[in-house]
Amino acid sequence: MTDSDKQTKSREQLMTLFEHIGELRRRLIYVIIVLVLGMIIGLMVADPAYNYLMSQEPVNKMALHAFSLWDGIGMYMKFALVIALILVLPFIFYQAWAFVKPALGEHEQKSALKFVPFALIMFLTGLAFSYFVVFPMAFTFTTGVARHLNLEETYGVTQYFAFMFNILIPISLLFELPLVIMFLTKLRILNPIRLRKMRRLAYFILIFLGIIVTPPDFISDALVAIPLILLYEVSVLLSSVVYRKQLERDRLWEEELEAT
Repeated sequence: MTDSDKQTKSREQLMTLFEHIGELRRRLIYVIIVLVLGMIIGLMVADPAYNYLMSQEPVNKMALHAFSLWDGIGMYMKFALVIALILVLPFIFYQAWAFVKPALGEHEQKSALKFVPFALIMFLTGLAFSYFVVFPMAFTFTTGVARHLNLEETYGVTQYFAFMFNILIPISLLFELPLVIMFLTKLRILNPIRLRKMRRLAYFILIFLGIIVTPPDFISDALVAIPLILLYEVSVLLSSVVYRKQLERDRLWEEELEAT
């Protein structure tokens, strides 16, 4: 290959890289636009969501206070963010699929596209688990400590909902793990062999996250860490299913190639 050919090939590779960066930027702009629209919708439906949560235990027996003029606005923004996440997550998966679509075969394109609606289902499942299981445990533990210390309980609306959403959002996002791993397996970035080798590190990270978002007692930690570990194992299992199908398609393709 001559120096001229090398320079031409280098320019073509550079142009391809810039095209990919431009495409990625365009997809990110779409996501930001949908996120902003989702937050606008979230602000519109924040009132019924707030009224529903305020009617549930334990907050229905509490008097929440505003300690700052910005507390009410901050509460609305927290609700808007959670509602926007519910709307934007499937769109993020779709944009990721659209970005890598040219590199996928026709069968892989259709298979990967099926992950999009499950992004919403998994997020809502994580939201329900964190709200009905983890949050009550964390609230009971923290208020129990305050009462044991004979502290007068006076809670602000911002502090209460910040405490709630700091638990709900991370756990809900972690419930996307099986979909993310299956998607990366489809792209041949991950495979079950690599995931099994990473098992100890993954367990450590998931247990550490479970300890962070729960009260410091073994039962609460276990009730959160065990489902997260099970999620990882389900992810490995699903990755194995995808990987076996990929190997089978590769084998058939090689047989067809040898027959021609």
